[in-house]
Amino acid sequence: MNFQLTSLRASSFSILNSQFVKSSPSLKECPKPDMPEYAFIGRSNVGKSSLINMLCMNGSLAKTSATPGKTRLINHYRINESWYLVDLPGYGYAKVSKNIRKDFEKVLFNYLCKRENLYCVFVLIDSRIPPQANDMVFIRRLGELQIPFAIVFTKTDKVTQKLLNDNTKTFITEMLKTWEEMPHYFFTSSTTKRGREEILEYIEHINPHCRCFSTP
Repeated sequence: MNFQLTSLRASSFSILNSQFVKSSPSLKECPKPDMPEYAFIGRSNVGKSSLINMLCMNGSLAKTSATPGKTRLINHYRINESWYLVDLPGYGYAKVSKNIRKDFEKVLFNYLCKRENLYCVFVLIDSRIPPQANDMVFIRRLGELQIPFAIVFTKTDKVTQKLLNDNTKTFITEMLKTWEEMPHYFFTSSTTKRGREEILEYIEHINPHCRCFSTP
């Protein structure tokens, strides 16, 4: 799979309205696929809920579990009445049985493969640590299934610049062992709001046929 890397300007768009719609245990119970959809996923404790809240500037939108990895449903949030942000069950599960883990995977990949209005999957990677095997396996599977995705490095405020550079370089090196080039990637911090405008602009950039945002 090839990715075209483009230079994106800082976003002038805003999320003016964000609201929880529903939590669905399976694809068939998800909201009607009548708006573009952008999904976020990552291993346990990668900072997914915090990132979603930061993007939407709503600290109580996505609930942060006291036990990482407890997201077991497909959570839909309506943004500006024109697109969906989706919080997906992670692939680095909490301590659950093998059967439950298989059920998670079945629900997840059924959604990823069959959700017709899914435009992009944002895969969250913890910037504080080197590439993890389950991250690379999941990304490789997205490629095999030809599902569009982008990489989001999280928690960049909690690591030194040198370590961030080292971990990013190692991650890119690992990716390029099997990929012709890197997908688009972002550096983020839920604390400093780093990367917020870039991600929102990217969503607007890959969805030119639908007005997903409103200007203040």
